[in-house]
Amino acid sequence: MADAETGERPAAGVPRPPAMSDVAKLAGVSHQTVSRVLNDHPNVKATTRERVQAAIAELGYRRNEAARALVTRRTGAIGVITEDSPLFGPTMTLIAVENAARSQGTYVSVATVTRWEVDSVRATLEHFLDQGVDGVVVIASHDEAVRAVKDYSRRLPVVMVGPGRVSGHIHTVAVDQYAGAGLAVNHLLDLGHRDVLHVRGPSVWLDARARERGWLDAVLQAGLRPGDPVQGDWTASAGFTIGRSLLGRREDVPLPTAVFTANDQLALGLLHAFADAGVSVPREVSVVGFDDVEGSEHFFPPLTTVRPDWAALGTRCLERMAAAIERRPAEGALVGARLVVRSSSAAPRP
Repeated sequence: MADAETGERPAAGVPRPPAMSDVAKLAGVSHQTVSRVLNDHPNVKATTRERVQAAIAELGYRRNEAARALVTRRTGAIGVITEDSPLFGPTMTLIAVENAARSQGTYVSVATVTRWEVDSVRATLEHFLDQGVDGVVVIASHDEAVRAVKDYSRRLPVVMVGPGRVSGHIHTVAVDQYAGAGLAVNHLLDLGHRDVLHVRGPSVWLDARARERGWLDAVLQAGLRPGDPVQGDWTASAGFTIGRSLLGRREDVPLPTAVFTANDQLALGLLHAFADAGVSVPREVSVVGFDDVEGSEHFFPPLTTVRPDWAALGTRCLERMAAAIERRPAEGALVGARLVVRSSSAAPRP
């Protein structure tokens, strides 16, 4: 006999897996009632729900997702594209998206790209199209990723995590990097600092540019004249090199009383360079980072930093994905961050 859900006949000698009709028979309910229980429909008596769930457990019944997808035209799975790197922000974003997806019963398939090149991103999007996922989340705050994804927004529901509004068809979710940077810089200004140097991240990263704008505007709004930012990347090695450079010229150019770095790794390298030279943080220079990486409370000294709301980022991402799948008008969502004050920042000495 053909399976009631798939229409396929089991191979000879192979036991037929339990079907929904078997669950209904054992529980003494209709096929429709079993379906309502499986879909968590509210209009089912508690005693009936328990009876159906007990029958499911006894029979070892598992819903045939492939058959369900044929009916609903939904696979219950989304693709996620992220970069092949240990950077903290993309990693935490991926974890947040996976956690949010798991909480609502959505499966996640992850693909990584080594570089944000148009051809590489498009090949990955084609891979997800072949898999039949319901939509794709692209975790990227990079110019090249934005260019690569724009053409696919009509073929596949896409949510980009990182940028602001990028086109009329792509939903976006981002941490409010600009406001977060403002929190960091205003904290230093409120302590009394008037010389706040910024060590910026790579210029092709949207996050880095937003954090730099947040620093610049906070300084200007305080009526101060900002100095030139120092170019960095996202690594502690770059922070260490920059720290050594600042120390090497301090006879001609005094050290700033405070430094806001584009991320915590840059701050870590800076703290290392200052410690090697006997420069006291925060007595001589205050340092504030961004991200609140794992272990930043154990830097020496513990680092004042900005902590994005990663859980909210994952939740908003899945909300935007639902909207994209339903082809609702594209919108952008911003997620907040908060300042975590530790011992690396203090009022400047007289």
